[in-house]
Amino acid sequence: MKMWRPSDQRIQKSHMYQFKCYLEKNTGLKNNSNYREMHNWSVSNSPLFWSHIIKYFGVKFKGEVSPYCNDDLAFLNYSWFPKVKINFAQNLLKFKDSSSIAINSIGENGVIRKISYKNLYSESAKLESYIKKYIGKKDVLAAYMPNIAETTIAMLATTSLGGVFTSTSCDFGVEGVVDRFGQSKPKVLIAATSYLYNGKIYSLKEKIQQIVEKVDSIEKVILVDFLKNEDVFEGKKYISYEDAINSNAKKLSFVEMNFSDPLYIMYSSGTTGSPKCIVHSIGGTLLQHIKELGLHTDLTQKKNIFYFTTCGWMMWNWLVSSLFFGAQITLYEGSPGFPSLEEFLNIIKKEKINIFGTSPKFLRALEDTYPKKKFKFDSLETILSTGAPLLPEQFDYVYKNIKSDVQLSSICGGTDIIGCFMLGNPILPVYRGQIQCLGLGMNVSCFDENGRIVKDSEGELVCRSSFVSMPIYFLNDPDNEKYKKAYFSKYENVWHHGDFITITSDNQVKVFGRSDATLNPGGVRIGTSEIYRQTENIKYLEDSICVGKQKDGDVDVLLFVKLVSGETLTVDRINEIKSLIKTKTTPRHVPKQIYAVSGIPYTRSGKKMEMAVTRLINGRELNNIEAVSNPDCLEEYKNVES
Repeated sequence: MKMWRPSDQRIQKSHMYQFKCYLEKNTGLKNNSNYREMHNWSVSNSPLFWSHIIKYFGVKFKGEVSPYCNDDLAFLNYSWFPKVKINFAQNLLKFKDSSSIAINSIGENGVIRKISYKNLYSESAKLESYIKKYIGKKDVLAAYMPNIAETTIAMLATTSLGGVFTSTSCDFGVEGVVDRFGQSKPKVLIAATSYLYNGKIYSLKEKIQQIVEKVDSIEKVILVDFLKNEDVFEGKKYISYEDAINSNAKKLSFVEMNFSDPLYIMYSSGTTGSPKCIVHSIGGTLLQHIKELGLHTDLTQKKNIFYFTTCGWMMWNWLVSSLFFGAQITLYEGSPGFPSLEEFLNIIKKEKINIFGTSPKFLRALEDTYPKKKFKFDSLETILSTGAPLLPEQFDYVYKNIKSDVQLSSICGGTDIIGCFMLGNPILPVYRGQIQCLGLGMNVSCFDENGRIVKDSEGELVCRSSFVSMPIYFLNDPDNEKYKKAYFSKYENVWHHGDFITITSDNQVKVFGRSDATLNPGGVRIGTSEIYRQTENIKYLEDSICVGKQKDGDVDVLLFVKLVSGETLTVDRINEIKSLIKTKTTPRHVPKQIYAVSGIPYTRSGKKMEMAVTRLINGRELNNIEAVSNPDCLEEYKNVES
């Protein structure tokens, strides 16, 4: 079902349409091509496509774009644009002389800080002047920070020097931070002394001191007391942020680096062991984000983009790349539910947001809280959603209750590629329950169990060609063994991402969840989203998680449900749930057992943790629960019997 179609005016004004015209004029792409032909051209001529991204968007660099890649686009030896010299911060601060707002930082307490591009450059230069005593090319600065302006400033100062930036959010415990920063070995730590969430201030003093004791690479700690909590830290390693930027420095260094030099260290969830440290390149990250923000999201200098994220999720890295376009970035720190979901959502109206990013979990909470309320957001053009599959019914809610004339873009990718395989598209219609298109330059296919390309059938998400934002390597993986196991153990020289999808005959995409959590009763593969689609509509259920338990060589489907406060799971309700699932799907989808639980585990970035529960109910331990936002709920899954 078609939910939305862009107007002719919106199409013709979009970056995507204008870039298509540019390609038709300057390459072999035929005139009046459609998006499918444009995508086919971009993957058939991948190196040329990425070189035109550099040229069209005016990426600042030195050297030559040719040769585009040294070794015929091999996956395991990153060598894109070997003669290009580039600086990440320089590209994000192209508008350094502008008085327009770069960062609009909002706290749940209502405090707003607006920073112009000119002042963002100035404050970054002052911080760089201090940290250059410790940070040089490829040295690491780590941030244990909330989503505030100082985090972005620290990233810009670090990357201007050719350093590497890595971050976690403030709600991580000491062991979770040490598991990450202990591997990435930062020389400098920038940390907030406290943070605010759900109306309560949490001091981080003891955690910071323990982290510094346990991560021996840290030489200096910059303390950001943005809430004026006035904790006192003793020791030569500590300096206040105010003292660190107390200089007359006026210029950033913008050290020239190789295209393939490291920029960010990202981390896997780490629930089955120590988190993998995924290293992403300067040039590849920049080009992927420019393509996704500029072409697929239609971000421009005149727009205001707001994505709810923490500094422990790749969407933070994605969001701050919006600076490249001279856009206004709205940051939010705190709980979206405090004082209310409606108050949070009204930021769109108050700040005239054009592009709003969220998750299916937030939209579900919004629908449960305000099932009939009609919101009015005149400025809103695009809603982005990621973190989990967006259910068809959630499309209905958005278009009925939030805005009818809006591009709803479900996007899908991950930390592994610091970007997306499938995205929105401002020149295409939106269909209910489907992602609009495959990303340009991404040679994505759906493989069946025999490794054959299929359409209109469920299978594995794969990418058959190298792309610029693939990791350059993992830390502590000298022979690339972890890297190979993560992406190439299933198919030879084909990136296996681990998502269960369908690509339709017209190249729209449906995502059914992680394929490593796909249910397989009786040898038939079932995507968990097919079951969630039914449970989402049951009024007495607040949430659910569906997993498989190994038994006698087969798999039993188990469903765990969290009930709305005051409700109970009766025998009649168990039968009602099973009957609904059977009627709406197939008998194979029906859970063998349904259990009531007090909580459903989620990652800190809002992803339902099916694999964690799968491990627990099959008698396997979780070696690291720091990635779980609500670990207290895990205990009740351990002794389940079916």
